[in-house]
Amino acid sequence: MHYAQQQQYLKVQVGTASPGELTLLLYQEMVKSLLLAKKLYSQNQFEAMNEPLYKVRTILNELIVTLNMDYDISKNLRELYEFYYNYITEFIIKKDETMLDDTVEFARDMVKTWAQAIQSLKPGGDQTYV
Repeated sequence: MHYAQQQQYLKVQVGTASPGELTLLLYQEMVKSLLLAKKLYSQNQFEAMNEPLYKVRTILNELIVTLNMDYDISKNLRELYEFYYNYITEFIIKKDETMLDDTVEFARDMVKTWAQAIQSLKPGGDQTYV
């Protein structure tokens, strides 16, 4: 029953989210999946570890295809997403934990940055730009 409630909550959350909030949800899911992969890696469960890593690569693909390439920042983001997509692929082959840690740090930074950006755009939000 708990799982069904979580799925219903997620469905409502996604259905009512703005494009920016949907992007934040993707970043958050990326962190969650990377942490699961890291846990499975530490338990030497390499086959099971691949599933959340494939999910991360799917998220990165989704982020790439939704970019509006009319903006310079989109080109930079695409390069960044493609880098981490390939980095994960390389990690799956090499099993170098540092690569996984780097990717977790990237994803956490994106969550933090995107959450701040969304907050600054809300009425009454902190609209100072650094």
